[in-house]
Amino acid sequence: MSAPLPQKTRHLLKLYEDDLAFRYERKTGAAYLGRAQSFLDWLGARGVELSAVRTEDVHAYQSALYARRKKSGRPYSAGDQKNRVKAIKSFFRFLYRRGCLLHDPAAPLDYPRVERRLPRTILTPDEVRRILKAVDLKTPTGLRDRAIIETFYGTGIRSGELARLTPDEVDTEECVLRVVQGKGRRDRNVPLTRAAAEAIEAYLVSGRGKLVRGSRQRFLFLANRGGYMDQATLNRTARHWARKARVKKHVTCHAFRHSVATHLLKGRADIRYIQALLGHASLATTERYTQVEISDLKEVIRRAHPRGR
Repeated sequence: MSAPLPQKTRHLLKLYEDDLAFRYERKTGAAYLGRAQSFLDWLGARGVELSAVRTEDVHAYQSALYARRKKSGRPYSAGDQKNRVKAIKSFFRFLYRRGCLLHDPAAPLDYPRVERRLPRTILTPDEVRRILKAVDLKTPTGLRDRAIIETFYGTGIRSGELARLTPDEVDTEECVLRVVQGKGRRDRNVPLTRAAAEAIEAYLVSGRGKLVRGSRQRFLFLANRGGYMDQATLNRTARHWARKARVKKHVTCHAFRHSVATHLLKGRADIRYIQALLGHASLATTERYTQVEISDLKEVIRRAHPRGR
């Protein structure tokens, strides 16, 4: 069990928490704060005060991260290690800029190399059509689910962004929705496909009013009892209709985001437009969709190789 943090350290951590709340959405801020807390606990167990931290101490913590093992004996991923290093650098950068430290001991810290992988699940256009066709439109929840899936596939927005949408942020006539405070606290306008706009309109007219419980329900998409639809609920919805459509892949909300990006690229859409649609801060994040899929490569070999036919 870790020792309690000194009062001054707790105060600085609270200032950092306030800064995170201003710059990030709640979930992201909580993750940064938790990782900073873990680092401070590690320092406390070694008798090192925050004001006395040296670069050597930060490097020692990074080495300890590399040596950590799960209960199964396997190491933690490079992505997890990178996120923890990122949080430490963020914490010390905040303290240095606020004048709480004379130097930033984490500045020389390097991020571990993380292999950029292709998304695990990419749906084909036919699989998306089958999932949409499987949805029962005779019930309020069916109208809602059809609108949710059409919106995911039509816009590529994140599940948290969709969950926080309000009716005022969707214009079905102009076919556009407004993402407010998306990832990185960035706002953006996203075009709706005609199919998504029509599905949302049908849900608003014939479905949402039957799910409302009380007068304080401000979100566009409501759970079965009128509450907030969190990410777990949205993923269960996607999996349910994928099973109904007999799609064998592991379908999540994010699978539709990956799929629309891939389908737009195959349709020769400019990658910078796709970056704007998905709300990526860096083009490098969008560029992972440009990697050649093995199915495409097999087709090229079949058509073009002398021995491929």
